[in-house]
Amino acid sequence: MKLSTAAGHLPTPDMLVDVPKLITAYYTETPDPGVPTERVAFGTSGHRGSAFHRSFNEAHILAITEAICRYRKQQGITGPLFLGMDTHALSVPAHASALEVLAAHGIDVMIATGTDYTPTPAVSHAILAHNRGRSAGLADGILITPSHNPPQDGGFKYNPPNGGPAGTDATTVIEKLANELLAAKLEGVQRVSYETARLAATTHTHDYLTAYVADLASVVDMEAIAKSGVKLGVDPLGGAGVHYWGRIAEHYRLDLTVVNPLVDPTFRFMTVDWDGQLRMDPSSTHVMQSLVGLKDRFQVAFACDADHDRHGIVTRSTGLLAPNHYLAVAIDHLFSHRPGWRAAAGIGKTLVSSSMIDRLAARLGRTLVEVPVGFKWFVDGLYDGTLGFGGEESAGASFLRRDGTVWSTDKDGLILNLLAAEITAVTGKDPGERYRELTQEFGAPYYDRIDAPATPAQKDRLKKLEPAAVTGKTLAGERIEQVLSRAPGNDQAIGGIKVVAANGWFAARPSGTENIYKIYAESFKGRDHLEAIIHEAQALVGAAIAGS
Repeated sequence: MKLSTAAGHLPTPDMLVDVPKLITAYYTETPDPGVPTERVAFGTSGHRGSAFHRSFNEAHILAITEAICRYRKQQGITGPLFLGMDTHALSVPAHASALEVLAAHGIDVMIATGTDYTPTPAVSHAILAHNRGRSAGLADGILITPSHNPPQDGGFKYNPPNGGPAGTDATTVIEKLANELLAAKLEGVQRVSYETARLAATTHTHDYLTAYVADLASVVDMEAIAKSGVKLGVDPLGGAGVHYWGRIAEHYRLDLTVVNPLVDPTFRFMTVDWDGQLRMDPSSTHVMQSLVGLKDRFQVAFACDADHDRHGIVTRSTGLLAPNHYLAVAIDHLFSHRPGWRAAAGIGKTLVSSSMIDRLAARLGRTLVEVPVGFKWFVDGLYDGTLGFGGEESAGASFLRRDGTVWSTDKDGLILNLLAAEITAVTGKDPGERYRELTQEFGAPYYDRIDAPATPAQKDRLKKLEPAAVTGKTLAGERIEQVLSRAPGNDQAIGGIKVVAANGWFAARPSGTENIYKIYAESFKGRDHLEAIIHEAQALVGAAIAGS
């Protein structure tokens, strides 16, 4: 990984996306479905791309929305559809395009009051709230967001009635039909004008903000936070929750300061990521430089990405808390302070999350469910309460209400941030201090993630890698105990490979949204041992994606 000289610094003017040109490209560029990169493709969380590359244009949105309309009819989904969007520049025109098709189909659509931005967890919460106690007239939703991706990107995701990201059973059908519609030059797509759609009797406004904020005390101990007087700071990073934090502070009487209320689709206030890209990724130390600057002003400070499904935590004790560290702290606290949760509720983690969670689960006496990357694998468990918590190393997680029932089946950065405040209020120690205590109990793991460029063909080779490709017997001097291409928690393909030894492991997988591949590695024996693991992993992956 070659580190950009701009990493950790504010972008120069020439690095900012030209928003007018981007919007023009959305409407004028026509994708060629014969080109693989210009087709509809649902990755780990929906279809993503850029209008500049003809991978996220009006034609894509019209085709996908038409496919979703037909899919929900086929599935007998007759309730309202909750439609939300984040603050990326392409989200607003995509919202308009989707509404034109949804209105043409006569579907009751719930858009935010004032056409405001809507966090992903607020949409999931709204779907579940509507469906609670119902067996008919169920609701579903569409989220227009590429999550933490760069400003020039757009994203489009479908959430079925369970409130979480659609599984492959749905996305395979939607993707296939959408590409057929693209190939037919959108013949068969039903559509009305935007003015007609906005004025349609089936288009309704929904106060996502009030409904979500008013219900937060059912999932986080807001009273304990308020009574403690813990001093909090939040930077919404120009994301969809920008109007939520002030309301949360007011409603629950918190000492919480919103330090940056700005929304700007160029995201010019973000510091640059490792590769010179602007990317709203709370797990990146380069991106989170502005948040780290809040360390001494507040007891706990936090941020979210553009659609507020990811969290970033800064404490006085440690500065920016690594996502894996906070996942462990959150799990330890929740399973010790939620007496309303069933004793059998398990812990969900992805294969690339820290083994600290494995050791913690054993101590807590909880079942560990290890799944591939992608939050969709936690949806069923969170929905029925068999998982108390589900989390990804990329700073995305959710957990149950305090009574053990479902809160959100999509990632929720707001409640994970507020949980950091609860932990500080209830224990008298911030999450950084709590993590140090865990390392004294279980040892201190060293963890890293390496991103490197990869072509679509190279990503495909890595995705299909099998255990037989690992011919060595040791990993950084230790005997290899497992080589996995399927997750032990649900026997699903991991889209890559994981190699495990007694005190260290690595996993390699292609990104589902960008032309990069990722190597995740961890060691409980120190930094030198971690570097040795990474070196061996890079050699193996390099040979594999080169086709040798």
